Amino acid sequence: MSDEHGFSTRAIHAGQEADASTGAVVPPIYQVSTYKQDGIGGFRGGYEYSRSANPTRTALEECIAALEGGSRGFAFASGLAGQDCVVRSLLVPGDHVVVPSDAYGGTYRYFNKVAKPQGLDHSIARIGDPEAVRAAIIPGRTKMVWLETPTNPLLGIADIEAIAEIAHAAGAVLVVDNTFATAYLQNPIALGADIVTHSTTKYSGGHSDVVGGAVVTAPDIRVPGHEDAEERIAFHQNSIGGVAGPFDSWLTLRGLRTLAIRMERHCDNAEKVVDFLTAHDGVAQVFYPGLETHANHDVAARQMKRFGGMVSFRMKKGEDAAVKACAAVQLWTLGESLGGVESLIEHPARMTHASVAGTELEVPADLIRLSVGIEDVDDLIADLREALDIHG
Repeated sequence: MSDEHGFSTRAIHAGQEADASTGAVVPPIYQVSTYKQDGIGGFRGGYEYSRSANPTRTALEECIAALEGGSRGFAFASGLAGQDCVVRSLLVPGDHVVVPSDAYGGTYRYFNKVAKPQGLDHSIARIGDPEAVRAAIIPGRTKMVWLETPTNPLLGIADIEAIAEIAHAAGAVLVVDNTFATAYLQNPIALGADIVTHSTTKYSGGHSDVVGGAVVTAPDIRVPGHEDAEERIAFHQNSIGGVAGPFDSWLTLRGLRTLAIRMERHCDNAEKVVDFLTAHDGVAQVFYPGLETHANHDVAARQMKRFGGMVSFRMKKGEDAAVKACAAVQLWTLGESLGGVESLIEHPARMTHASVAGTELEVPADLIRLSVGIEDVDDLIADLREALDIHG
């Protein structure tokens, strides 16, 4: 599949040739653990055991690599499994990582509670400011800069190209979590990132029915000591074994085929929800990269196709009002996660980001996060209006 083909063409065809045996246009679910060998070491198509490789997972890995413009994709049982594999593959005790001051709580928990006791140090930086990232780097020790853009849950924007230059000059690889934007809205590798990660549970799968993760490596990683990152990740994926199962791979691949049209609808709806929130008297502040008042709106406009389906806002009357508003809606489902076709509402301080309470990543108690789905947006706004009119 050529890189010259459009996004949706790649999403539908990359890694997904018609089945050679039957002509099936959708890759089969190879629900199998082991494969008959044609003599000792005679693997058919390179398959021996499904932890090492499975044809359904291969189809997903080839597809997501094609969408991100990378050289190789890796599919995992969860987003955090993929992140852990990247860290274990590329870093050793004594190395240092720069992590965002606004990030998914599970990512910070991993660096603070899992990686740190194993000898990896980290510093927190405001990734919306490249100079803050530069200042957080420890010469000779920083081997990785970790970004989310947009961030979770405050929708901060990092200048990928600028930070890539800073990271590379320091001898560090740049890893970008592209979960919120997806490959449809943003291509970090084209902007200088070395590795892209995803929680494919979210927009890639898109239907709240599968948990998964993905890692994609850039075609060329020129950071000294990390040129073999692709091979190291492949080795650790097989050795650690946190791989995506065949049915989960199939579900995620199904989701990717409609990613482009879903993201357009998510963006359309989010923009109208933002218009409503910015005009409501009970709302103190709205976080959305598409707003011209956003601190890095110009960066988002330059590196993103559109601004995504995630919206966060603060309530003027504080935490109690935020909690009550979350409970008062009818169409918006109170729940964690994001990126599904249905709209979700949550209180980050008590839900997805409870693990960062009391740290530098603690989120405002009056914050509400929305994952805007693809329902009829007038219905979504009417439901929000009723809850905010009562509790705002």
